[in-house]
Amino acid sequence: MSEINEKRWYVVNTYAGHENRVKENLEKRMETMGISDNLFRVVVAEETQIEVKNEKTKEVVKNIFPGYLFVEMVMTDEAWYVVRNTPGVTGFIGSSGGGAKPIPVKDPEIEAILRRIGKSDKAVEVEFKVGDNVKILSGPFSGMEGVVESMNDQTQVATVLIILFGRETPTDINYVDLGPID
Repeated sequence: MSEINEKRWYVVNTYAGHENRVKENLEKRMETMGISDNLFRVVVAEETQIEVKNEKTKEVVKNIFPGYLFVEMVMTDEAWYVVRNTPGVTGFIGSSGGGAKPIPVKDPEIEAILRRIGKSDKAVEVEFKVGDNVKILSGPFSGMEGVVESMNDQTQVATVLIILFGRETPTDINYVDLGPID
């Protein structure tokens, strides 16, 4: 079990469709109520997806977990109270109620989510390089294969040439969503 005053991630339940509004409210309250020493990051898990309709592609931002946001915080009584009483928050996930504090998200789980939305500060070790054939493991192009054209270790994104509509198309894919082809 973790120490009481450790910075951890928690899942906060909100009204569906109000995640970004709750995030703004919470960030304002962090400043106005002087608890920025215990509340650090508020994240709505959104990712950009490519939608194809009538051979036209467009980027659409989708919430991966509607009705939830992730809060990095030290679980003090004051911070817990402020988050719980933020307009739009319906509670914490992992709290049994009756004043019981919630259970934090396990590190590998939150790391996978942060990586998926491009907000991880931990580097992904990859088993491919420029020129290698790779398979796309998740996302809108899941199951497709392509060739790595370029890699940006800073953003952890590779440009992969995939065949789309009969043409070789450069597509940016997060490292975590790619795997080598044996």
